[in-house]
Amino acid sequence: MTYFCLFYQRGKMANQTSLKTGVVKSVLSGDAVIIRGQPKGGPPPEKQLCLSNVTAPKLARRANPNIKDSQETKDEPYAWQAREFLRKKLIGKEVSFSIEYTAPGSGRAYGCIYLGKGPNAENVTESCVAEGLVEVRRGGIKPSDDQIHLIDMEEAAKAAGKGRWAKEQDPDAVRNVTWVIENPLHFVDSHRQNQIKAIIEHVRDGCTVRAFLLPSFHYVTVMLSGVKAPMIKRIDDKDVPEPFSAEAKYFTESRLLQREVSIILEGTSNQNFLGTVLHPNGNIAEFLLKEGFARCVDWSMRVVTQGTEKLRSAEKEAKNKRIRLWKDYTPSKANIVPIEEKNLTGKVVEVINADALVVKSNDGKYKKITLSSLRPPRMADVKEEDQPKDRRVRPLYDIPYMFEAREFLRKKLIGKKVTVSIDYIKEANDGYPEKICATVMIGSINIAEALVSKGFATVLRHRQDDDQRSAHYDLLLIAEQRAIKNGKGVHSQKDKPIHRVADLSGVSLQMNDIHHKVYRK
Repeated sequence: MTYFCLFYQRGKMANQTSLKTGVVKSVLSGDAVIIRGQPKGGPPPEKQLCLSNVTAPKLARRANPNIKDSQETKDEPYAWQAREFLRKKLIGKEVSFSIEYTAPGSGRAYGCIYLGKGPNAENVTESCVAEGLVEVRRGGIKPSDDQIHLIDMEEAAKAAGKGRWAKEQDPDAVRNVTWVIENPLHFVDSHRQNQIKAIIEHVRDGCTVRAFLLPSFHYVTVMLSGVKAPMIKRIDDKDVPEPFSAEAKYFTESRLLQREVSIILEGTSNQNFLGTVLHPNGNIAEFLLKEGFARCVDWSMRVVTQGTEKLRSAEKEAKNKRIRLWKDYTPSKANIVPIEEKNLTGKVVEVINADALVVKSNDGKYKKITLSSLRPPRMADVKEEDQPKDRRVRPLYDIPYMFEAREFLRKKLIGKKVTVSIDYIKEANDGYPEKICATVMIGSINIAEALVSKGFATVLRHRQDDDQRSAHYDLLLIAEQRAIKNGKGVHSQKDKPIHRVADLSGVSLQMNDIHHKVYRK
């Protein structure tokens, strides 16, 4: 009987003219999937298909905040196992399927799915029944041959105690899902930037996904660190898609949806997490950038732990190709530094202030160098009531941490050999002279990074399309974040340092008086 039914099913599949093909995009439950077509000039059409003649246990659902009195529900036993059986078997695979009927009320399509081609194709419904993960529907005046065959397979699964028919329920038959994490920042810190196994459950847009972390089943929303993809914005109660938003979403969806990945949680943004999503081929953010579906963003780049230089390089590659988001890209207008003049070595002979110094190069020339993408302490940061009112302002002593920053540079650099890499030249404007902006290294130490990490300077916020910035800009942002977290320098909540310095320049009587006192001692 079993042999006859299998032959009947396969014969029916081979002869059925209405058989369609598609790729399984996602598995909704143990008896329902979404099948998509092949992309042609954009995201492809898709269709939900439920397996006919069977019913799978219902998965847990979170409470809907938009529905009054909505309550979360638990898994029915073996619901997750049934979903996972189908996901592992079908996700991303090309299948053949037939639609047997469409329910009049809901409009849901019911049918069969076949994995593989030809007479040896696997009937997915039969496989689910044989594993004891779904229940065969009974009903109708006269059961069809298909139903009779499935019932026989179900009885065999019951006799073998498979799946939901096991004599003792598996301890993992019902998940304990945590839908809301009360303290996201603490949760990030507790994982210490380790890779966490996860399954992507939903792709909101090209750079935002929702996932179950394994094996804890925490449900998290993760925004990709360091990048931003186009999305759909809500304007005047209308959804307005940004250019390439659908394509970027499909790019991520076709690679990540319901795939097993590793996630590194790196930070938080409100109740959402910032993180890196790694699939077997690498970092999805890097691929988005390389294909021109996303751009780097500085505000979240500071938390990236998987190599910011790779993200910047991928974005630069897309810019050079002028693809998608960068089709109209025009490089920033700047003074081009000749290759032979871009790097120099020399000795520091003067520290002018917290972000500028003079270097005597090996050929004997003197160059004034300004540290790239750095902003020294400013009087604007000092409260008005704390600013001197009865005398002229002396920036070196009156601006908090300006003296400390200058001294840090003086003690570390004066008379020392350094390597200078010119990043850009800032043109003269508003009465300010031209500036040579560079990265200064003493050994393996980036002086700007060291200055920022001490809290003696902050990082300039460039326009997103401004290429004139430090070659190590992301490292500066990370150093600044570290200084803020540790309350260093200008980020400290303690009282600001005060330097009481008597300026005697031009006051001859006081100078003579002090000279005699010092001389007598």
